[in-house]
Amino acid sequence: MPSRNLKGAIMKTLLLYPSFPDTFWSFRYSLKFIHKKAAFPPLGLLTVGSMLPESWPKRLVDLNVDKLTEKDLAWADAAYISAMAVQRKSAHQTIKRCKKAGLKVVAGGPLFTSEHEQFGEVDHFVLNEAEQTLPPFLADLKNDGARPLYTTTEFADIQRTPIPMWELINLKRYASMSIQFSRGCPFNCDFCNVTALFGHRPRIKTATQVMAELDVLYNRGWYGHVFFVDDNFIGNKKYLMNHLLPALIEWRKGKRGFLFNTEASINLADNEDLMNMMVEAGFDTVFVGIETPEEESLAECNKKQNKNRNLIESVKRIQRTGLQVQGGFIVGFDSDGPSIFQRQIDFIQKSGIVTAMVGLLQAPPGTKLYERLKKEGRLRGLVSGDNVDGTTNIIPKMDMKQLLKGYENILNNIYHPRPYYKRIKTFLREYKAPKISIPIDLQRFLAFFRTSIRIGIFGRERIQYWNLMVWTLFRCPKLLPLAVTLAIHGHHFRKVCKL
Repeated sequence: MPSRNLKGAIMKTLLLYPSFPDTFWSFRYSLKFIHKKAAFPPLGLLTVGSMLPESWPKRLVDLNVDKLTEKDLAWADAAYISAMAVQRKSAHQTIKRCKKAGLKVVAGGPLFTSEHEQFGEVDHFVLNEAEQTLPPFLADLKNDGARPLYTTTEFADIQRTPIPMWELINLKRYASMSIQFSRGCPFNCDFCNVTALFGHRPRIKTATQVMAELDVLYNRGWYGHVFFVDDNFIGNKKYLMNHLLPALIEWRKGKRGFLFNTEASINLADNEDLMNMMVEAGFDTVFVGIETPEEESLAECNKKQNKNRNLIESVKRIQRTGLQVQGGFIVGFDSDGPSIFQRQIDFIQKSGIVTAMVGLLQAPPGTKLYERLKKEGRLRGLVSGDNVDGTTNIIPKMDMKQLLKGYENILNNIYHPRPYYKRIKTFLREYKAPKISIPIDLQRFLAFFRTSIRIGIFGRERIQYWNLMVWTLFRCPKLLPLAVTLAIHGHHFRKVCKL
């Protein structure tokens, strides 16, 4: 079918977000307990929606929530698609459908920025940060001279980034909303592509901007969790403590609900005032890249902020403040020996990190690790983007069979019901419950009964489940909703890890 012409004053635009496979962070099996369709909305596309001409009719289809129909394709003049590496397969399928329907396809986001050569059917690539590359594309499009590729080495001023177009989605279908405060990270871990994509100097939005975005969500009836998607939320501690956190503390007064979670580096544990302010501002969870307890491996990957410290004590210090620590772990470093697998298991169990994402070392394009292994002839294709699928795009120094067997042993240990539920208790003993909790709506109330039936009666972990419920009820009854949530997550992790 011939492609429709992109030129025109009014252009009906489809914003498309490909589907995720069943992954660690998809929480697909957990979402069923609270009758939600997806964990998070497509924040990037919602922001792009606000950057497109106001006169253009827009329709967002998140394939994790809705089906892309023939009516959608027939309605549109063009499709704008964004994706991450883990969505690669769905992205190819979605682009194929758009081209068959005669739509011009415009692609951007992390997947296409790293791999645009792999998508020959795309008409226009608008790469890197849309604040920089979308305006020139739209200007050329208006003059009928749009080029195939728009890219830049310049970083955007995100204080000019518009509020996402939340009216494009049904908020009730998602478990959490998302917001962005900063881009960039002051550290330079050699396996991480954050600095390649967004730079070393954290760029921040103003507190006024963040409050305005939260106001939009609140006014649209959202009172639940909000995820600050920053790769390192504490990259600019001075502004956080002097401006953003005080503004958040004030903003939450008199409002229902609103708990926040985010990602941060382990040096958060060194600043008690910062942690206390985050808890007062409504944060209850933080993801931390632990990676490995091996000092030699930390040095190998340039994880300086994790070196020369008692990592378990740092984790517990954060937990005791009132922040649940979710952790990222890696095996497959060149310096890893056969003992690393048991060391990872022991660390995870002792730390009380319930949500422990363990993956094989990957080398994303644009990273120092990728360039080093490319020179050594040790690359083997593209990263899958799935953190726990047991694949890697590198040729490790350890025998591959030994690495895969050891990796499988870690997952079998940490997500087996007995150690998993034991780890929940270890965490709850340390955790300081926040004063403000999410309002109990009907779905969350019903989730307890669904969990008690699916897991407590029919699940193979039913003994551990009821033991945890009784233990929590007597030891820390205020944390019973959290214990139920972690039990549900364990069910998801076992499904994803095929245990």
